[in-house]
Amino acid sequence: MSSSSVTNSSITDETLRAQIFQRLHPRVYLERFIAEKIRPDGRTFDEWRTVSVNVGSISTADGSALVRMGDTTIVCGVKAEIAEPELDRPEQGFLVPNIDLPAICSPKFKPGPPTEEAQVLSDRLNEALVASGALPLSSLCIHPGKAVWTLYVDCTCINYDGNAFDAALLAMLGALRNTTLPKATCNEETGRTTCSRKTRSPVQLTRNFASTSFGVLDTSHVLSDPTAFEEPLMDVTLTVIVDDRGELISTTESGGAISEETLLRCINRAKERVLQLKD
Repeated sequence: MSSSSVTNSSITDETLRAQIFQRLHPRVYLERFIAEKIRPDGRTFDEWRTVSVNVGSISTADGSALVRMGDTTIVCGVKAEIAEPELDRPEQGFLVPNIDLPAICSPKFKPGPPTEEAQVLSDRLNEALVASGALPLSSLCIHPGKAVWTLYVDCTCINYDGNAFDAALLAMLGALRNTTLPKATCNEETGRTTCSRKTRSPVQLTRNFASTSFGVLDTSHVLSDPTAFEEPLMDVTLTVIVDDRGELISTTESGGAISEETLLRCINRAKERVLQLKD
């Protein structure tokens, strides 16, 4: 047997042992990397995964975007429908965000109705869009009290490798910026709304923002953009949403509390990140 064959065999054995150890003792496996100030995928604690955004890839949607954040891949489509406004808000349309985490995107998800994680993510995405005020619902009004636009913003995760919230929000904002609506007019006498086939106008977002998520391990180690392997091992997860002017929109913590120093550190990182994503 040649020396190269022996070397390749030993490397394969070591890789297999590492994979088995990772499955059996994931926390210890991660802590050994953290002790060396590096993460299992080779990133430093502060390093983000590569992000790409492609818009307009779904021809049947009114707007769409495909986002890749490392190996996490999410596609988003916007579909517009005409609806009657609510009585107490006659000049406001509707924005309905939703995310689907199908079984094909990760072994952790099973076939069947939407998972609790998907429902929680959908609620968080809705809160983020509402809190930002980036899309005034009054801009979706066709005729007060008669007709408004409802925008269904649907995301589907094609491949899941952690941090689905950041990727989904980025996909939703990309899809909304890509969305155009036909010119619509409402006939007050008949109550019918007609749409032009030729004239369309873009949806106007008034604010540019992004979310950045962190995982905190042992109160002192803060990992940016955690992967699917890292996420369940974190003691605390934190999501910070800021706009490109550096204004804080919201922070969300889960799993426990973090120090004020750590929170401020993450907010400053988030401000740097939103400018990177803008570029």
